[in-house]
Amino acid sequence: MFDSLPHTNTFADATLSEIATGLVAGTKVATRMGWRVVEAIAPGDLVLTFDGGMQEVKSVTRQVVWAGGDLRDPDTWPLFVPAGALGNQADMSLMPGQAVLVESDTAEAVFGDPFAMIPAKALDGFRGITPTAPTPRIEVVTLEFSQDEVVFANIGALFFCPAAVDIFLTPQAPTYTCLSLEQANLLVSFLEEEDMGHASPQKAMAAFRVAA
Repeated sequence: MFDSLPHTNTFADATLSEIATGLVAGTKVATRMGWRVVEAIAPGDLVLTFDGGMQEVKSVTRQVVWAGGDLRDPDTWPLFVPAGALGNQADMSLMPGQAVLVESDTAEAVFGDPFAMIPAKALDGFRGITPTAPTPRIEVVTLEFSQDEVVFANIGALFFCPAAVDIFLTPQAPTYTCLSLEQANLLVSFLEEEDMGHASPQKAMAAFRVAA
């Protein structure tokens, strides 16, 4: 069977409206060699994943994003995530379309699994997470594995990384399913209630039934 060789892709510059996912340079991920900034990761490196333990990075995609006129549209801005908001030890930035794995009693009650994948945009306003006007130049890095994985970032945050695409192989079924923005917004509203100590699984299940 053909095995694709590890490789790095570097694409032409883009704008915020064109690139919504990926890990912002400076984000630290757990590797066999300890915590390393994502921009230092190369194909062939071993990275600690949530479900698969140490997994080899098959490819790395690097993209330079220029803010430009997108400063007029806060929906495209990176999200500032203060330390502790998602289990992260230090402040960090998230692209609005980046999928994040969160743990929730509500998710377990509604979906039968305490972990749910949501787009980062749904976290706006949660635990101090807020869109922040970007610097003029942002480097965004996407790590790809042999299958979909979730990596540990900045100690405790959990971020989705996709399977590498191989044109010679049949596409794999996705390992993780990300909630729609509407579902994610609803889940985050119940995460806020959980933080205040008065979340109701029955109320959550009823709300999701209505939203379905």
